[in-house]
Amino acid sequence: MSTLEKPACLLSKIPFEQTNSFSRFFLDYIQGAESLKGFHNGLPTTENLLAQIENRDFPDAHRSVLHQVLIEQYSKTEKSERLEANLEALKSGNTYTITTGHQLNIFTGPLYFIYKIVTVIRACEELKTLRPDCDFVPVYWMASEDHDFEEISYFRYGGKKFEWQTNQTGAVGRFETKSIKHIFDDFLGLPEFFRTAYLKHKTLAEAVRYYVNHLFGDYGLVVVDADDSRLKKLFQPVIESDIFEHTPQQKAITVTEKLEQLGYGTQVHPREINFFYLKDDVRSRIVEEGDKFAVLDTDILFTKEEMKVEIAHHPERFSPNVVLRPLYQEFSLPNLAYVGGPSELVYWLQLKGIFDNFETAFPLLMPRNFAGIITAPIQRKIEQLGLSFEELFKNDQDLVNEKVVEQSTYSLDLDEEKRRIQQIFKDAHQQAEKIDTTLERLIWAEHRKAEKSLEKIEKKLLKAERRNQEVLVNRIYAVKEALFPGGAPQERKDNFLNFYLNDPNFIARCMEAFDPFDYRFHLISANE
Repeated sequence: MSTLEKPACLLSKIPFEQTNSFSRFFLDYIQGAESLKGFHNGLPTTENLLAQIENRDFPDAHRSVLHQVLIEQYSKTEKSERLEANLEALKSGNTYTITTGHQLNIFTGPLYFIYKIVTVIRACEELKTLRPDCDFVPVYWMASEDHDFEEISYFRYGGKKFEWQTNQTGAVGRFETKSIKHIFDDFLGLPEFFRTAYLKHKTLAEAVRYYVNHLFGDYGLVVVDADDSRLKKLFQPVIESDIFEHTPQQKAITVTEKLEQLGYGTQVHPREINFFYLKDDVRSRIVEEGDKFAVLDTDILFTKEEMKVEIAHHPERFSPNVVLRPLYQEFSLPNLAYVGGPSELVYWLQLKGIFDNFETAFPLLMPRNFAGIITAPIQRKIEQLGLSFEELFKNDQDLVNEKVVEQSTYSLDLDEEKRRIQQIFKDAHQQAEKIDTTLERLIWAEHRKAEKSLEKIEKKLLKAERRNQEVLVNRIYAVKEALFPGGAPQERKDNFLNFYLNDPNFIARCMEAFDPFDYRFHLISANE
């Protein structure tokens, strides 16, 4: 049960199933489908999260390493009192984390990155009110080892795409950021903290830590960069098991097949070896070739003995793929829940067998908050159109047609004419039956032809009335484009700067509006 009261900026909450935005797989999971219960540890309620404390046996040795790594990673970062307290609390056995992970999108990327962070912070605040004897630390796990630069290289503001172009390769967290300067020349008025982040820090990981800390440090958010040899050393048993025995693949395939038998499409395809080799500007797959291990697209080869030595001496060179990154996270953190989007959470359901095999508690899977920000001009259009908030999620064409018909002073359907046509052909069929039964097919073909003619006329009438109601139609499209730019949800397309530059308290506004345990789509008014 949430402790939140409805804030003034919260306009409405729409059930997920009414948004036409989510897969059946995700909806079945969050609605507690009986068939999926064996694939997770319970739905993400506050009650289940508190019960998860009893299942989370996080080794003291891992806590010690985690604390040591974080103190070092934050050594050159200005820290708020709340962040200092959370870093210190992580040494204690009664401290737990709620974690989200995300790529290192430039300038935060799409809005939903902000929403993920807000969700973990709010969840920790809620849990603290219920269990004041425990501490709950919000964590952002940076995907600093990811090598898919194209996905993170741009952001969208005011309908324009700003893109960072660089020829660097390998783990994106290690990229140098000097070449991003051209964006500051193209986008005048970018907040100064971004300039400091990118132009006064050497790597992308350092830059992201800086700006995330600037935005969320006062809330106590801890940023973890897992590209670290000490954290990888803790993961060494899994690295060896995967590379030499292929255990994770076997466990994941078993679970995946069960999900597919239930009719669910799966996203993750486990490989024999689920690690990349990470060194300098290389992050390439490791594959077994006969009695050797090769790194694809390079000349690097290892014998089995050489590979064992490499893992022992340089665990930081082994970077988990999507199958094992979740387990690596849970090896490194005293985590209770993972906060993610709908696609993330359903692929985690393929992985519980791997967690069970390595005797690691499977976290509860929490959907992040989903939201649309409505500006005052758009809200006025919604009111002028007489639209309900639920109607905003209808298909564009369907919504326009419904409103045109609703506002028209004319009848735009030919239902009565269709009924008369139906009766005429029914009478003709009865008369023909008495004379020649072979005429039946001809009569029904002509009937269908007449119906199609009426349907064509109906479409022409509607199209003409849409032209007559051009102002109404354009208003609807303006509303839809604001909330679904280019047909995609606003939160997946627009950057937070679209709102933050007009309202520096935008993040605080999200903190106020979001209820982390209310799994509905939030509509929020913008403060301009």
